[in-house]
Amino acid sequence: MAILTGAYEYIGQHGEQFREAVRVHLTISLYAMLIALALCIPLGILCAKKQWLSGTVMGIFNSLRVIPSLAILVIILPVMGTGFAPALVALTVLACPPILISTYLGFRKIDPFLLEAAAGMGMGPGRMLRKIELPLAMPLVLSGIKTSVVEVVASATLAAFIGGGGLGTFIINGLGMYNFSLLLVGALPVAFLAVLSEVGLSGIERIVTKYQRV
Repeated sequence: MAILTGAYEYIGQHGEQFREAVRVHLTISLYAMLIALALCIPLGILCAKKQWLSGTVMGIFNSLRVIPSLAILVIILPVMGTGFAPALVALTVLACPPILISTYLGFRKIDPFLLEAAAGMGMGPGRMLRKIELPLAMPLVLSGIKTSVVEVVASATLAAFIGGGGLGTFIINGLGMYNFSLLLVGALPVAFLAVLSEVGLSGIERIVTKYQRV
């Protein structure tokens, strides 16, 4: 209880510093997700439609999944140095595989006879994508996005190791000073944000799936 009290008091005394850390943490997570979505949803759709491309691309992104987040930071460090930008690149690399793979699977699972019927009714590729393919693939796409968001929010703490800032700064300082109250100042908000992301996106996923079945 004393540790929690100490964390609460620290936030009260260093409110501006805490708010800035939260802002940086959310900003770097949001930017990483937006870049990953912009890259991987179109690429996933393209791989689902062009099988000759899928083997190479999916193999590369599957390989990225096994690389630890900290290892990605260490690899990027000599190239880009320290700060916000290399941390953003590392988190984007982390966010990409689940989105790409889920998008690919979502579009591959669509019944080809349904697409043939839509084409027979005179639907063009663009309209077919908007009206049929995206709605049918959306539950799986959202599942991948949910996985990415939770991983990125949790892993954004590692940005502090290379000067990227965020809530990880409190965790690193708390560990270095054996100050568990300071550690909780960083750890508890990160855990809360990860759980909030999981619950919120799971709710959206359920709504989309239910709507699809109606």
